[in-house]
Amino acid sequence: MLNWISIAAINMAMAVALGAFGAHGLKAIVSPQQLEWWQTATLYWFIHGLGLLLVGILVRLNYATQTTAWLLQVGALIFAGSLYAMTLGAPRWFGAITPIGGVLMIAGWLWLAVTTSRLNHAGI
Repeated sequence: MLNWISIAAINMAMAVALGAFGAHGLKAIVSPQQLEWWQTATLYWFIHGLGLLLVGILVRLNYATQTTAWLLQVGALIFAGSLYAMTLGAPRWFGAITPIGGVLMIAGWLWLAVTTSRLNHAGI
C-alpha cells in the first residue's frame, strides 16, 4: 500500500515551491494569462494535496479506498501539469487534456462520497 500521507506532503511542498517560482521567477517573463494558468495549477495542486492528506488518513483507518487517492493524485497531476506545461511554452492545444484531470478529481471526490456512504450503511 502506498503511503498517501507522504505523497500528499510532497505534493504540498511542491505546490509551495511552484507557487513561489511562479510569483518570483515567471512573473516578468510570461503573459498575464500564462501566469493565471500557473496560479490556477498551483491552487488546485495545493488544495488536492490537502485533500489527499485527509484521504491518506482515511485509507489508513479503512474509511476510504486507494482508488480515491489514485483518482485525486492522477487528476491533479494531469490538471496542474498541463497548465504548468502550457505556461512554460507547450502549445495551447495541450490544454485539451486539462479537463481529463478535472474529471478524475471530481471522480475521486465522488468515489470518496460513495465509499464512505457504504461504510456508514455497514454500521461503521
